[in-house]
Amino acid sequence: MGSAHRAWLEPVRETYLRSGLTLNDLSGRARVAKSKISELLRGTGLYPRWEIVLSLGAELKLPDWPLHSLWRQAALEAHKSREWVEGCSEKTLTTSAAPPLEHCAFRELVEDRYRRYAQCFLEDIPRDIAVSNSFDILWLRWNDALASPDHRRFAWEVLRATVMSRTPHLDGRPELGSVAFDTVALRSVSTLTDRMDQFTESLELFKAISRLPDHQLDVTVLRSLCGFTQRGASALLGVSMASVRSDERHARRFLESLICPPSKTEGNTA
Repeated sequence: MGSAHRAWLEPVRETYLRSGLTLNDLSGRARVAKSKISELLRGTGLYPRWEIVLSLGAELKLPDWPLHSLWRQAALEAHKSREWVEGCSEKTLTTSAAPPLEHCAFRELVEDRYRRYAQCFLEDIPRDIAVSNSFDILWLRWNDALASPDHRRFAWEVLRATVMSRTPHLDGRPELGSVAFDTVALRSVSTLTDRMDQFTESLELFKAISRLPDHQLDVTVLRSLCGFTQRGASALLGVSMASVRSDERHARRFLESLICPPSKTEGNTA
């Protein structure tokens, strides 16, 4: 199961588990065989046709527009042909109802900032797909976001999971190497030799950043690579200013210990 498949399946599965319905209930209401529903919810077997997903989504009261958008993206990534995708959809009406007003307002506020973060890990096309998918997932789970302690934090976790699912990883940690080509430090040097030296230094730094714990990594990327203020990072992450300062302080100490380790002879007086 690919990341795009999980993007729509997990909200469907979580909504089903909270609904109190049994597979028999859902099968009877959606008029879909219980075995097919079980297979779909477990993410096994053939990629499901849209009419089945739509039937389940309707019974679970999930908005069909973002569900279809995510289903379509996952189908293409599962190497389904465009003809198959269109053939699955042509007999069913997918309403283009607008998302909740609060969702629209939130998206307008943070979308460009989300894109700047995603750009540090992904090239342009996968970056845009990841950000778009994040808002579709958030639309599906908007009630969960509003019921959470902070909808900004909830939304950030959706974005982060979506971006990381598409980011190349090395030894289990996300790679940041591509952003080395567009750092302020690189743009400020003119000679080829200086640029190569700075590039090598940047790669070393980015490898070290990738080893940070998740919260510290996010704060470091937002502050050092995206140029956000502490207040801006706090608002985007949905955490306190004190938390941002603490994460930044611990991240700096960790990076300094890797890049500029203390000399073995430090402290010796002999």
